[in-house]
Amino acid sequence: MKKGFIYLALVLLSVSLVFSADTNKKLAAAKVKSLKGEIINTSTFNNNGKPIVINFWATWCKPCLEELNTINDLYAEWQEKTGVKFIAVSLDDSRSSKKVAPYIKAQGWAYEVYLDENADFKRAMGVNNPPHTFVLNSKGEIVWEHNGFAPGDEKKLFEVIKKVAETDKAE
Repeated sequence: MKKGFIYLALVLLSVSLVFSADTNKKLAAAKVKSLKGEIINTSTFNNNGKPIVINFWATWCKPCLEELNTINDLYAEWQEKTGVKFIAVSLDDSRSSKKVAPYIKAQGWAYEVYLDENADFKRAMGVNNPPHTFVLNSKGEIVWEHNGFAPGDEKKLFEVIKKVAETDKAE
């Protein structure tokens, strides 16, 4: 009971700190590739006024796979409650990116997935190590980011997504 209260207090504190900071850092513009081979500019990522989560991951990163598989189990519920769009950006290079589509298909991920084979988007966003997750508000501003994954982090992420969705509705 005490552990749960402390965890909840920490989540609420981190969410309030996120929303009290006025960084207004925007999503970087870079070119990524869809799984069909189309070149997409990240500045076009849009979710019609609802939150977007962008997660940098790789097939060789075990914490990344654990995080994305955990979130995939919750994603339909998250979308229903908040309208969130989840975008997974693979950092696999041109040699290992061939593993991305078969892995996604086998896991049944419902995410939009893009390839950042040259790491242009990764560099533009200041990502050092995957997994690295960003939450964007309706204006395309980065309001939260997190590096790494431990079981339970998905709960913190969902709290942030809900807060962003509520804030975006109010504007």
